[in-house]
Amino acid sequence: MPDQGKATVSSASSAAVSHGAAPQLSMPPAPAFGRRSIGDVLTSAAASLGVEGFTNSLGLPPASRVCVVLADGLGRNLLKQKSAHTPFLRSVMQSGQGEVPVWLDSTFPSTTAAALASFGTGLPPGQHGMVGYDVLDPDQDKVVNMLGNWDAKVDPAEWQPFPTVLERAAESVNVTTVSLPQFGNSPMTQAALRGGNFVSAVTAHARTEAAAEAMDTAGKSLMYFYVNELDKAGHRHGCQSEQWEHQLEELDATVKRLHASLPAGTTVLLTADHGMLDVPEQQRIDFAADASLVDGVRHTAGEPRMVHLYLEDAADAAGRARLLDAWRARFGDRIWAFTREDAIAAGLFGTLRPAVGPRIGDIMIAARDALALYDTRRGRPAAMEVVGQHGSLTKAEREVPLLCFKAEGKPRRR
Repeated sequence: MPDQGKATVSSASSAAVSHGAAPQLSMPPAPAFGRRSIGDVLTSAAASLGVEGFTNSLGLPPASRVCVVLADGLGRNLLKQKSAHTPFLRSVMQSGQGEVPVWLDSTFPSTTAAALASFGTGLPPGQHGMVGYDVLDPDQDKVVNMLGNWDAKVDPAEWQPFPTVLERAAESVNVTTVSLPQFGNSPMTQAALRGGNFVSAVTAHARTEAAAEAMDTAGKSLMYFYVNELDKAGHRHGCQSEQWEHQLEELDATVKRLHASLPAGTTVLLTADHGMLDVPEQQRIDFAADASLVDGVRHTAGEPRMVHLYLEDAADAAGRARLLDAWRARFGDRIWAFTREDAIAAGLFGTLRPAVGPRIGDIMIAARDALALYDTRRGRPAAMEVVGQHGSLTKAEREVPLLCFKAEGKPRRR
């Protein structure tokens, strides 16, 4: 799917302008779904192994074994800024990578549920339906969580009905996921990352040992190796903190161990689901305290840097325009404020499946600078203590690395 260019302004947005609001700021291009996005990594890896039905859109080299390391929260900009902490990864970057891209687009929103679902299915959010951290379930008229607090009445296989890349690839090659124990049968895994064998280990060192053992088998193999410690440190302490830098050093050591322990010649890919930036405490704002920002709003959802607003009466064009006007008057060019129709027309969610449309907010508010927006009426006060944030359209959040190299580890088992 080609880049979509800058977003157009829908009739609803135009109505807001006519009511005196500032014109909608042009948004960045849509993610490069199908060409250079997080959704193209596993599909290209499968294609490089010769699995039928997949396209190698990233131009990965032919392989007999591929290990895809996904470091949650590792933005391209952060990796460049903090290269002093990553001697091994720096050497990979300096060695050159042929035709393989060195960066990819995350999804919109640039959040784990949406991005990991695209990674796992090869589909844009408009198809797989994981369009936010939490979103509206129209059948229940209720906001439901897409990660650790999955709603009991939402069936993961119905919410995301497409087969995953891992499921499809497992019909032809050995497929293994190496991750933390709690993700083995989680609803998120059931929805977007099911398929193949699941191998769990708690520490990063134990996961590398498990990966080397699982990969040392006969036949072609595809592995998904998940690392979440960087994201956790970023949320709690910030991505400019010593704690985050320590976890980056641990990631560098983990990838170096894989380089040494995986079968020689294994293609190793390092990528991420999204980037991150720090939001100062004074810029974490309770928008529900301003009545004009929630006038006519039935539900709020999403994440602090990409808010979904669901209206009591979505057909009330004047009410929608007033709400857009209020948000733009309050925050000016610190936000992108746009409608569901704007986002769809701009291709931000990719091609839309009809069932997914009602899950998306009638109005969306995406942060442009270091700003986080909360509805404290429905969230825990501790949520406002989160330092590292993501979810919006900025380069810091949407650009992720793709590094590719061959493991120099032990000889393959015959």
